[in-house]
Formats: sequence, C-alpha cells, structure tokens
Amino acid sequence: MAKQKIITTDIMLKGFFNVPIPVNEPVKAYAPGSPERKELQAALKEARSQQVDVPMYIGSDEVRTGNTHQMSPPHDHQHVLGHFHEGDASHVEQAIDAALGAKEAWENLAWEQRAAIFLKAADLLAGPYRAKINAATMLGQSKNAMQAEIDAACEFIDFLRFNVQYMTEIYAQQPPVSGNGVWNRLEQRPLEGFVFALTPFNFTAIAGNLPTSAAMMGNTIVWKPAYTQIYSANVLMQVFKEAGVPAGVINLIYVDGPTAGDIIFKHRDFAGIHFTGSTGVFQHIWKTIGANIHQYRSYPRIVGETGGKDFVIAHKSAIPKAVAVGLARGAFEFQGQKCSAASRAYIPSNIWDEVKEGLVADLADMKMGGTEDFTNFINAVIDEKSFDKIAKYIDNAKANPAVEIIAGGNYDKSKGYFIEPTVIVTQDPMYTTMCEEIFGPVLTIYVYDSERFEEALELVDQTSPYALTGAIFSQDRYAVELATQKLRNAAGNFYINDKPTGAVVGQQPFGGARASGTNDKAGSMINLLRWVSPRTIKETFVSSTDYRYSFLGED
Repeated sequence: MAKQKIITTDIMLKGFFNVPIPVNEPVKAYAPGSPERKELQAALKEARSQQVDVPMYIGSDEVRTGNTHQMSPPHDHQHVLGHFHEGDASHVEQAIDAALGAKEAWENLAWEQRAAIFLKAADLLAGPYRAKINAATMLGQSKNAMQAEIDAACEFIDFLRFNVQYMTEIYAQQPPVSGNGVWNRLEQRPLEGFVFALTPFNFTAIAGNLPTSAAMMGNTIVWKPAYTQIYSANVLMQVFKEAGVPAGVINLIYVDGPTAGDIIFKHRDFAGIHFTGSTGVFQHIWKTIGANIHQYRSYPRIVGETGGKDFVIAHKSAIPKAVAVGLARGAFEFQGQKCSAASRAYIPSNIWDEVKEGLVADLADMKMGGTEDFTNFINAVIDEKSFDKIAKYIDNAKANPAVEIIAGGNYDKSKGYFIEPTVIVTQDPMYTTMCEEIFGPVLTIYVYDSERFEEALELVDQTSPYALTGAIFSQDRYAVELATQKLRNAAGNFYINDKPTGAVVGQQPFGGARASGTNDKAGSMINLLRWVSPRTIKETFVSSTDYRYSFLGED
C-alpha cells in the first residue's frame, strides 16, 4: 500500500501544550428509572432488533470476504447479532502493508494532534457512544450493565485520557544536566516497524487500550481481537474513525492465530507485540520471536499479561462478612472471567463457619440469566468451549470424595452457557482447582488452622506459578505487614481488606509477574515507555579545533 502523503504548511504551531487534567470517568449507577438505564435499554433493544455485517478495517478499506461467522450472545446462543468476515493470510499482509504505509505520516504528526484524536475518542465514548459500546459488550460478551459500564465505558475512557497525560510526561522528561557549551536533549521515537495488538474477549477496555496506547506514541498497529469480542471491537473501530484516527494507523483483522502469527512473527518490520491472553499462547509467541530474532530490524518489544490463579487469604482477625462479600464479588462478577478474579481462598478455622454462612447466603440470593434483565447478577460464560472446560472441573469435583461443593455445581447450555457460581471446599491445599487456572465461576477454599497463618502464607506463595492479584483480609496490622512482605512476589496487584479485582486506571496500575506476564502495568507511564525508542542528542555550540588536551603540555 502506498505511503500517505505528508501534508506540510508554512505555519507550524510551536508551544509546550498542557493537556486537560485527567480524572476518572464517573461510573453511572443504572438504577431503576434513571436516564442512563432507559438509554441503555433502548440501545440493547435496537442492537437485538438487527443483524450487523462486520468488515475488517484495513487501511482505508472495509474488507468483506464473504467467509462469514455468526455472532450471538453467550446467554442466548440461538439469537443472531450479525456476522463478521474472516480473513486469511493475504489480509494479514495487507494490514501490515497498510500499517507501514501510514507510519511516516503518523509518527511525524505533532504529538498534540495525536493527543486530540484520542481525547476526542474518550469524549465520544463518554457521550454519544456510551450506551452503544455498553450494549455491545453486554450482548457480545454477556456482561451485566455494571460490569459493562466499568469496563467498556469508564475504564477505556480512563485509559485514553490518562495515557495522553502520561505521553506528555514522557516527552517532557529530559536530561537534567547540560554542561558548559552543550545542550543535551532526549527524543522519544516510535518503534521501527509495526506493532501487533492481540487482544482478549473479557475486557472491551483492554481490547481498546492495547492498540491505542502504542498508536498514541506514534506507532501503527495490526490489531487481532478474540473472535468472541469482535461485536464490540467493531463499535470501537467506529469510534476511532469518528475521532479521526487516520486510515492505516489501526488495522483491524479477523484471522485465526496460527495464520496471523506465521506472517507477523517472520516479518522484518515486526517491532513489538501488545498481548493479553493465555500463558500457553504467550509462551509460544515468545519462543517464536526468539527463533526468528535474526530476521528483525530491531529487537521486538514483548509486552504481555497472561492471567492468574488469584488468591484471597484471611487472617483470624478478619471480619467474616467482609471476607464473604469479598469472595462473592471477587470470584463471581463477570462469571469469574476476569484475569484478576479470586479463584482460591485460604480461610482460618475460627471464622470459617461465619464466612461460609455469609457466602452461601449471598450466592443463593444472586439471580442468573441474560444481561438484558438488569436484576441478574450472574450471566453466561463466553462460549461452549469454555463452558465444557469449566463443567469438567465441576464434574471431577463431584466425583472426588475428598472435596465438597457447598454452593452451585449445576450448569446448562440449552439456551445460554450458564454455570452456577460454584464453591468447592478441599482439605488438600494442592487440589487441582487450587492450582490450575479455570477462568470461570469456580472458587476453591482451603480452611487452615487459624494459628498457622505463616504456613498458610507459604502455601499462597508456592501453590501457583502465577502472580497477578491477591488480597489479605485482616484487622491485625502486624498480620497485614507480614502478608505484604511474604507475598511481595505473589501478586503484582495486592489488596488489603478488599477483593482482588477492580483496578482503576491512574490509581492501581495493573499487571503481574511470574507466569502472569511482563508486569508492564497497563494504565501507567511504564506501559507507554515500552512503545518508544529514545534517542539522545548532544549539541556542542563551539566545536574543538585542536586535538591536544592540556595534560600533554611539558613541565
């Protein structure tokens, strides 16, 4: 694809521009009778009443291949929301060419112009597109109104606004010293080549942030979303286009993973990957990049977040009801499909009966069903493959006399992929569901001797290879401090007396280490620094004209 023409003018703006100070987007309540509830219900009704035809977006073209795949709500899989057009290897090549063709014009565009585009995208999402993006997320990914609001609207708006602020702070960072007769400067260049954004189903905000954070820093993007998120990804692309993202800067393709990877990871101009997904896929990508390292123009940036086996540990001083609510929300909001969802818990014996009573009562009170009914707290898991995997874990627990299911345990996929919030209690802290990532509404609890807190902390630290999120509930400050120190490498996001989910941009930068990823902290300046390559410039005002130094003189 031909490069875009760079438009130059005789008058160029010059100035150190201040961007609007970012604040977290207020979360709307969607209470009965509220204007936002009525608007969202109307958007849901409209979306269900039509079938959309979703193209790929490559350069300036909307590409339709005729090889279409159905999109349906996970909670109503017989209903058709529309179809998307799947591509092949040729479309991956076209997307790369489009990204490289747009690169020169985009990286040479003044930074404040790039900032304005993404600030406009944030305002579009906060205003005219809010109900549409929330409805798309509710229908396509089976999130209830609150989960859609905090994800697709608020979190992504926050990503856009805070990232603009971080971008300006990065550009403002300069060498603190320039010696006599010298001016030292630092330039932040985008990476050489294109960036590949590979995004998951579970957060519309992540699907939006992975391509836009790199693009904001002057890079051009090939974006491949999870097939189960394409319905809302299409809305995001509409927002980007209306906000003024130039053609070719973000190219959205629907191609199966191996086909895309075979081309992208062998391309000389592959500059980096921004990834959220499974550990297995990420490790395979890392190996592939390593095997092809000799082919690249530069060493690619590898940024990834890969999930977790997130924990809650309570101390004997913890408030039982607070622990129960932390588990109910932390484990079962969005059906346990958050990367941060609590899936293993360690409860001391002295408060276990009260925690159990509160947790079981809360789960019994939760309604399960479609997202269009705003009284439903629990909705469907994402697809049949996920449903079958989770059901197998539950069946194995039912057949194991060493464990007990104290809540849930039932499932049904006749209309939607519904699995009851399930709580397993085990006497074996190394039982399968205490160790393996399930990514569904299954919480496993180990009750430990309340006088053996330090041993429980060791279990928490050593049981899982992951280190994404975790929480300690305690009213004893010494216990809080001990847990904070003992578990310092067990979670990249650590919570005290709160559930281990719900990180907010600008407040709790998100990411974990160990098997959970590279911990480059989405929602912080750290992440944006991965998408630039700094150049140091030293300018000497009066050059030396004699090679000899003073020490060469004779005594």
